[in-house]
Amino acid sequence: MSRNSVKRVVNAIQKFYPTSLADKTWDNTGLLVDSSFEDSSTISKTIKILLTIDLTQSVAEEAVNKNVNFILAYHPFIFRGLKSITPKDPQQKSLIKLIQNRISVYSPHTAVDSAFGGVNDFLVEGITQNYQIESSEPIEKNDQDPNCGMGRLVKLKTPAKLTDLVKNVKKGLNIDHVQVAESRNGIDQGINTIAICAGSGGGVFKGIEADLYYTGELSHHEALYFKEVGSSVICCNHSNTERAFLKVIQEQLQKELSKDEVIISEFDEDPFATW
Repeated sequence: MSRNSVKRVVNAIQKFYPTSLADKTWDNTGLLVDSSFEDSSTISKTIKILLTIDLTQSVAEEAVNKNVNFILAYHPFIFRGLKSITPKDPQQKSLIKLIQNRISVYSPHTAVDSAFGGVNDFLVEGITQNYQIESSEPIEKNDQDPNCGMGRLVKLKTPAKLTDLVKNVKKGLNIDHVQVAESRNGIDQGINTIAICAGSGGGVFKGIEADLYYTGELSHHEALYFKEVGSSVICCNHSNTERAFLKVIQEQLQKELSKDEVIISEFDEDPFATW
């Protein structure tokens, strides 16, 4: 894949999810693997882009088998500094394979979390089906754009039933099971406010009061605390709150890169399953 092609894909991603929206205090976003090469040809070659939440060994193998040139991996699979690269480590084994096959990797992560119209707004739209929204705003607002930021706090015009919201979540994420911590006040308590955070919501939810907390995962004590203060919780496993959004990213990039092929991984899945 030529350097111009890599640049073309990166520009398309950053059009929707600029790096300025990412939380750079801890996150590792951007072009993590640049396997491009110089190409003097002026002919623009068609490339294949694979979308995944986690870049596992199975996904890396899939990318090689499908002749993929570029991977957008939602979660950064290079997170901390590497002192050595060895196939004894499964993630580094994938890294070696990708470089050997000239596959580049980009991770947008918290830029997608923060973006207006990103994954958190996608979760808002899914859980509020058949209900009218009075307001929806980021919990942690971005300094440059108040419409962007981490998490969302939603106020409904009329109270919702927990059972209805659970059905909406399952439908929106295309999953069969969720974990629910029912309010100590009972299942019939009307829900007027919903705090939402894709992935892991514990940090974002601190200091936020809501009738319902909707996220991928919480610790035992976080969930217990919310239940004890009279709120309910819906947890779906971390990446299940993010994976359905890949279809949106696919549509965005396919429209922007009309001559290229954008596909979603068949092997990307949450490590936890309900049996």
